[in-house]
Amino acid sequence: MDIILAQASFVFIQALGGLASAASLFLVASGLSIIFGVTRITNFAHGAFYMLGAYVAFTLTDRFGGAFGFWGSILLAALIVAALGALMEMALLRRIYHVPELFQLLATFGVTLMVQDLVVIAWGPDDLMGPRAPGFRGAVEIFGHRVPSYDFLLMALGPVVLGLLWLLFHRTRWGVLVRAATQDRDMVAALGVNQKWLFTSVFALGIFLSALGGALQIPRTTVTHGMDLSILVEAFVVVVIGGLGSVTGAFLAAVLVSELNAFGILLLPKISLVLVFLVMAVVLVLRPWGLLGKPFTAARQAAGISVRPWQPFSPAERALAAGAILAASALPFLVGDYGLTVGSEICIFVLFAASLHFIMTVGGLDSFGHAAYFGLGAYGAAFLTVLAGLPMEAALIAGPLLALAGAALFGWFSVRLSGVYFAMLTLAFAQITWSIAFQWVEVTGGDNGMLGVWPADWAAGARGFYWLSLGVAVAGVAALRALVFSPFGYALRAARDSALRAEAIGLDRARLQWLAFIVAGTFAGLAGALQAFLKGSVFPDFLGIPVSVDGLVMVLLGGVETVSGAVAGAVVYKALAIWLMSRTDLSRLVLGSAIVAIVLLFPRGIVGFVEDARDRYLPALLRGRGRSSGRETAP
Repeated sequence: MDIILAQASFVFIQALGGLASAASLFLVASGLSIIFGVTRITNFAHGAFYMLGAYVAFTLTDRFGGAFGFWGSILLAALIVAALGALMEMALLRRIYHVPELFQLLATFGVTLMVQDLVVIAWGPDDLMGPRAPGFRGAVEIFGHRVPSYDFLLMALGPVVLGLLWLLFHRTRWGVLVRAATQDRDMVAALGVNQKWLFTSVFALGIFLSALGGALQIPRTTVTHGMDLSILVEAFVVVVIGGLGSVTGAFLAAVLVSELNAFGILLLPKISLVLVFLVMAVVLVLRPWGLLGKPFTAARQAAGISVRPWQPFSPAERALAAGAILAASALPFLVGDYGLTVGSEICIFVLFAASLHFIMTVGGLDSFGHAAYFGLGAYGAAFLTVLAGLPMEAALIAGPLLALAGAALFGWFSVRLSGVYFAMLTLAFAQITWSIAFQWVEVTGGDNGMLGVWPADWAAGARGFYWLSLGVAVAGVAALRALVFSPFGYALRAARDSALRAEAIGLDRARLQWLAFIVAGTFAGLAGALQAFLKGSVFPDFLGIPVSVDGLVMVLLGGVETVSGAVAGAVVYKALAIWLMSRTDLSRLVLGSAIVAIVLLFPRGIVGFVEDARDRYLPALLRGRGRSSGRETAP
């Protein structure tokens, strides 16, 4: 009987700890949900503002003592960061609301990189420990266990904030406008509502909630410059499980996720790292809009807007492409081994970005977990080389089959969703795959990785491997481009542009997108297999979120509405990132600034900007030459 009581008391204490963690997670997730519901911005900088709230609160509480100083500092920190968020919205996001929504994600990603280095500059690289909360420094003993009294404050805070938000959205005119904009923001604009200030106020409120969640964490945990990504991923999970735009859903999902984190490590230690992603995958498969979410109306495009038709290369463009490939082939005669190693990695990521670009542009599916297939291809090659003893040539052919199998399995579920729900389900599957690689130590080596993935003798040198990477990348990009202009590519684009019309003429949208998902995953797996031989090893990081984010950035930098933008985006992003890391300790600040500048200057991406300039100025130039020629030959 005593054992049962002890176990019951332990479970109760764990549940209390989960409820305390749920409060801050709810604050962050509710802010993210509100911002996305109205502005449709996938705010990748949300975690950065959470981190800023913690750092600013640390500085203010260190300066102002006493109960009034502490609690006033917590509130003031959230207000200061909210003001910074409003400034970012007015100075940056307001300029790019008219561009594709993913470019707004790219801009906020650039802001995240900048904040990461700015925090280190301002507060240093060391972790910081904030003061205890006045009046809540002790602990309460329950069933023989001591629970921090501050946890009880957080448990009460969550429902209080939920109630205040409900009153704000249901009992004020501003709240009614926000809820209306969540369902159809174009109709709200048609009624004469000033969308600019509505968006700014919503963004400021969302950032205030995120910063408040970060500020309230300083009595519980250390303040670190890496706390932004971890909370961002969990907040996205909460928002998707609860349902986009539903604050109540975010509250329920925050409690669910926090309790899973509290009990997962004890009850299911083998899958504790990925338990919340398993739950999210199950929820999305069974309830595609989340627990309390509703299908939202996509923003309407203005009548008359047309996208530039895609066309195969003209003879002149084919000649330029051939010249670029020949110039790249000559690189081994101009640079040393380090430069060739960098060149090989750029070629690999060109292929990886091109595979993601194919599913995003042709298939119309925005994947947040494309690294899963990159990593599966790498592990497939490693298994065949290290465990089966096969040569590199066989591993490069058969290794990506593991990525193909993963894409076939995950894609079958994913293509039944759309929009951000599709994106988050792909992220969930990627994290599940990462967890398997990280925790299945007997097969994958865990975080020690798999070593000894060496290339064949003819490709062991930097020059030979560079030519191999270049050849595979050129062949892969050419194959993907050929698919774009094949009957399969035209059918896929028809399903992307109008699912109802495509189905009316007999096209199976889900089947087409599933096949495209498999194609993209296979080519990503080929890139991963090359990366395994380039590095000589494979680690779970190959499957990590940063790799997926890098792929998204490359695609968006090049131009998501172009055919070959991923090539330019991958070359520019990867070369710039590697060069900055070797030149400065503030590489993220410079790279983030460059990304923001590119978004502002080239909102259609690098290749999109070049195509716009070509279509705008080349015909006029040719007409001018024709008139000049006519005057010279006139009698």
